[in-house]
Amino acid sequence: MDLQMTWFALLGVLLAGYAILDGFDLGVGILHPLARDDRERRLFVNAIGPLWDGNEVWLVTFGGALFAMFPEAYATIFSGFYLAFVLLLFALILRAVSLEFRSKIHSPAWRATWDWGFFASSLLATLLFGVAVGNVMSGIPLDERGVFVGRFVDLLGPYPLLTGALAVALFAMHGAIYLFLKTEGAVQERLRDWLWHTWGVFLVLYVLTTMVTLATLPGAATNFQRFPWAAIVVMANVLAVANIPRALFRGRYAEAFLSSSFIIAALVFLFGMAMFPNLVAASNDPAHSLTLYEAASSAKTLRIGLLIAAIGMPFVLSYTAVIYWTFRGKVQLGEGSY
Repeated sequence: MDLQMTWFALLGVLLAGYAILDGFDLGVGILHPLARDDRERRLFVNAIGPLWDGNEVWLVTFGGALFAMFPEAYATIFSGFYLAFVLLLFALILRAVSLEFRSKIHSPAWRATWDWGFFASSLLATLLFGVAVGNVMSGIPLDERGVFVGRFVDLLGPYPLLTGALAVALFAMHGAIYLFLKTEGAVQERLRDWLWHTWGVFLVLYVLTTMVTLATLPGAATNFQRFPWAAIVVMANVLAVANIPRALFRGRYAEAFLSSSFIIAALVFLFGMAMFPNLVAASNDPAHSLTLYEAASSAKTLRIGLLIAAIGMPFVLSYTAVIYWTFRGKVQLGEGSY
């Protein structure tokens, strides 16, 4: 692997890490209105309370790596999706504020306001992530300098909205399984039905999105002909989807969570395979697309970046492992809870 390919793979790892870890956080927010009372809502919030901000480190690292290693692609993506990124930033800030503010005042109206803010921000952020993936898959209009020449409404086509809906369903399922693992008693029993409902919705959207992708984006399968070994990931992903109901039926909920995590990682891999070697595909003229070789920084920058990643990533992984180990087990409400 050359330097550009190495960084392309590392970006995929960072994106998959963020989607897996913050995916269940966002899923909990999407499911938040289904809680019956304030105690259940507090349980849901405290299930992710010690973890959500650390999980977002993966997104920050991904953005920083894209900026430093592929600056042209970063500039094109951020200029083309400018309004979408502003909305995403607003959603992520609102989610953080909602989590921190909801218990500052013991007022039903106050808490209800921030609870709905938590739900809306989680839903909006997830939808925007999915819509962005759909646009990158289908391509966006670029001029010869790689500058976005479309409008914001052009980004809200049927296919991007479909991938946005798939992202919402996937994270909702991921979050439901996580909540089941973190709760107990009557709350956990009610969550059992949510597991099946969210998996069913995800399955329908997963099959539909796959069919639409193959029918409308034939170029998405080109690299799978060049690299036939990638079919192993496709089959493993299908088996992971099928394993979730099997694991739920047998009461192996940790296994179901691992399967949903693998699905997310596999979808990120398949997304990268479909895009390669492009980082940003041009829908109007393929010659205007930005490949990872054209958009990359100098070789010296890429090498220095690898050195920094080699030093920094162990700290990120260690921090993540320590936090998850410290807050393992069932969530309990106490004086310091949200």
